[in-house]
Amino acid sequence: MFFPISGAHISPIYLGIVGFVIGVLGGFFGVGGSFIAGPALRIVGLDWNYAVGTDLAHIVGKSVVAVRQHRAFGNVDLKLGFIMAIGTIIGAEIGAQLIQMLKRAGNVNFVVSVVSIAVYISISSFMIWESYKTLRSKKGRTAAATSAAGRKHDPSSFGHVTRSIQGWKIPPMIHLPVSGVTISLWVIVAVSFVGGVFSGFLGGGAGYIRMPSMVYVLGIPTHLAVGTDLFEIIISASYGTFSHAVKGNVDILIALVMHTGAAIGAQIGAIGTQYFAGPKIRLAFVPLPLIGAAIVIYTLMTGHKL
Repeated sequence: MFFPISGAHISPIYLGIVGFVIGVLGGFFGVGGSFIAGPALRIVGLDWNYAVGTDLAHIVGKSVVAVRQHRAFGNVDLKLGFIMAIGTIIGAEIGAQLIQMLKRAGNVNFVVSVVSIAVYISISSFMIWESYKTLRSKKGRTAAATSAAGRKHDPSSFGHVTRSIQGWKIPPMIHLPVSGVTISLWVIVAVSFVGGVFSGFLGGGAGYIRMPSMVYVLGIPTHLAVGTDLFEIIISASYGTFSHAVKGNVDILIALVMHTGAAIGAQIGAIGTQYFAGPKIRLAFVPLPLIGAAIVIYTLMTGHKL
């Protein structure tokens, strides 16, 4: 199928399958799936600027579907989501501007590829260490058997660092009753800002940065981090889509085709979170950025598309 906006020829079946897979992953892990979507679009010939902008457009609809399901399960902290949207939007615009600079310099594909590889591998390496260590501990084994009623008891081997950050009394302090956390507003904004920069630069909602940050930095229970991040993605990705659309980086037809599969997958993923404890969700997340990194490495080293 020919998509005139980006000038690409891509199979709609391929786009539908990619959308479905990303929908399942997004609903389960609370991420936009850009670590899969970006490379998956790049590998069939889309330039990175189109891959980034188009991915943002498609995850807005998918996230709406997933959040509706998570909201029914009580996995969304609306107060936290609205606060994080502020920092994310500011960061996303900076990331989008960086993409524009690279477009003008003519090296957007190489730079974004290298950065994405480094980010994906770093996240997976840290999370496999933390999740495995937590599950091996007595506390981690207890967490694996935790029922839905006890999800706020979500142990982490990184917990001592999280508690230290929560102890920073930098006003104003924000109390989040749904998440059971009291923390400085500036810490929340800093986490969301960093996620926003990666969202605008690498595409998607940057949940691969923000979801782990919500757990390890803010101390949000994993199930709530998943649902809240998806809610925040709706706001930030909508802004990111508009910003990239103005810059000519969005192929809305590709996004719509991907959404047909993503809408179904998102509901399946959201329901799946009810059957796993926090540490297991984090451990299961580990291979996903590595898959994205492997795809980017392939396209970078070979210079060919599939």
